[in-house]
Amino acid sequence: MISSQYKPIQSLNSFLIELGEITYFSARVIKEFFKRPYEHKELLKQAYYAGNKSLLLISITAFIMGLVLTLQSRPVLVEFGAESLLPGMISISIIREIGPIITALLCAGKIGSGYGSEIGSMRITEQIDAMEVSGTNPMSFIVSSRVLATTIMVPVLVLVGDAIAMFGSYAAVSMHSNMDIQLFFNEAYSPLSFKDLIPATIKTFIFGFIIGIIGSYKGYYAQKGTEAVGKAANSAVVVASLAIFITDLVVVQITELIYS
Repeated sequence: MISSQYKPIQSLNSFLIELGEITYFSARVIKEFFKRPYEHKELLKQAYYAGNKSLLLISITAFIMGLVLTLQSRPVLVEFGAESLLPGMISISIIREIGPIITALLCAGKIGSGYGSEIGSMRITEQIDAMEVSGTNPMSFIVSSRVLATTIMVPVLVLVGDAIAMFGSYAAVSMHSNMDIQLFFNEAYSPLSFKDLIPATIKTFIFGFIIGIIGSYKGYYAQKGTEAVGKAANSAVVVASLAIFITDLVVVQITELIYS
């Protein structure tokens, strides 16, 4: 009875301790961004892997997302005689919210889990310890290059996903009307303004940083044993996904306060 009574307190303590450790780890990684030598080759390599691994999955998902969202929304707008508003509604929904969130979650599952398992394997096989002994800085070579790669590549993948989602939306519209593609995109982008684009763009960089830092943290501090790699990969996906939703909520609230 006593142990069950204190379980919520223990869980809260564990959460706060891990939050502090991730914050300290993030500060260490950010410092490495500005220290020489800069790992340009490793950064380009990781950026290529991050984009190449996720591009096909994001492209297919984005096309289906735009197609389905349009097919589901069109009957309601037709019922109210507002079918002409469909392209603008879809573009605002995708660019402001759906595109960044779905892309970030896919990257968390693909890239974040990959970082957790890869760096976790390096930790349990003592490769990181060997790098420290040989004078190589693993925080710079392994961690900071991966975090910076995701911070750069996630916004790029979001832009690609948004564009493909809009083509999926046009494909859905063309099934029921003969709307020209130029007219569709003119109507889609006319309601957009900088207050739609700027917050959406800023949070994609934050999402990329979160995915990279949590995946790297979980792998870097993986425990010894064969099960540690799987736990690190799984935990990286769960924690990064939750952090993405919380960050999105905070950014939306801040945006509402600024533009209200």
